[in-house]
Amino acid sequence: MRTFLKLALLAVAIGTMFGCAHNYYNIPQETLEKKVKTIGVAPIFVDPDSDIRHPSKDAIVSLVRTYNARNEKELIARLRGTGIFYAVRQVDGDPARLFSTLVSNKEKRDDAGIIYNKYFIKKDELKQLMTDNGLDAVLFVTVSGLTRQGKVFSSNYLSYLDTDFNYLVMTAQMIDREGNTVWEYPNFRRASLSFPLFFPLQYPDFDEAAANLSEKVDVKFKTVAGVNAAFAKTEASAIANAPEVSVLYARQFDEMLALMKTYKPLFAKEKEKDVPAPVSVPSGYAPAKAAVPVAAPVAPQPAAATAPATAAPTPLKSAPVQLAPGEIVPEEPPAK
Repeated sequence: MRTFLKLALLAVAIGTMFGCAHNYYNIPQETLEKKVKTIGVAPIFVDPDSDIRHPSKDAIVSLVRTYNARNEKELIARLRGTGIFYAVRQVDGDPARLFSTLVSNKEKRDDAGIIYNKYFIKKDELKQLMTDNGLDAVLFVTVSGLTRQGKVFSSNYLSYLDTDFNYLVMTAQMIDREGNTVWEYPNFRRASLSFPLFFPLQYPDFDEAAANLSEKVDVKFKTVAGVNAAFAKTEASAIANAPEVSVLYARQFDEMLALMKTYKPLFAKEKEKDVPAPVSVPSGYAPAKAAVPVAAPVAPQPAAATAPATAAPTPLKSAPVQLAPGEIVPEEPPAK
């Protein structure tokens, strides 16, 4: 009995430990279930004033805005498909106008070795947006420019260049009515910290250095056409019958949604109410008897040829025996 109790307590402890390890939110999951039931997904933003150093910056910003609009519905559909929240709604509006209205400040942060751009939202404007749309929280996703150190290898992996490169990064944060950050990406509640970059705007030209027999490798910007080709590369959507999604966006969405998973299903009681109640049957009701299927008439089969029957032997006729008065004729046994 004691062994059984010890095993039970150990199982509970392990379950609790793993449950806490999988909470990627900044609040307990029980609080999340009570506080955040309906969330809105704002249009994907692009920060035109961020560190985008491309010589054709305006063209890059315009290109990103176009692909944001093409792929944002994929994020909404995937988030609905997870069943994490009771309801997921799209927040309509012009992305550029919403960004300038809601964002109050931004910072380039280096938290635990993760370099990213963090955005701060105006509380009053945010609360008004949630009231207008009937939301408990809003998910903001922003594409911005960032320069950081990186190591890029040549195609044959025989050499590499370790220097600063200019990137596009995608960050996200879920904010409640009070302006508190409920969840964020990059996420700092995961066991192993990482932050995959969205897209590199630069590359080292190893081929040119090799052609010139030079050890100096120049860093160049990708052309606008090359950036567009990378963004235009698509794959099948994770949602049935949905249009294809950009490979770059699909990878980021997969990463973000994996960090939104909860260690137990939310809103189980509310979802049970969606199951239709059984139809009540009035007393005395008897279902109609099923009609008995009538067998189809069978076509007459032609009579098979039979051998002529052997004629039965004709019984022998015998003349009646004349008996004298009082004479008894003995009875013959029946024929076998």
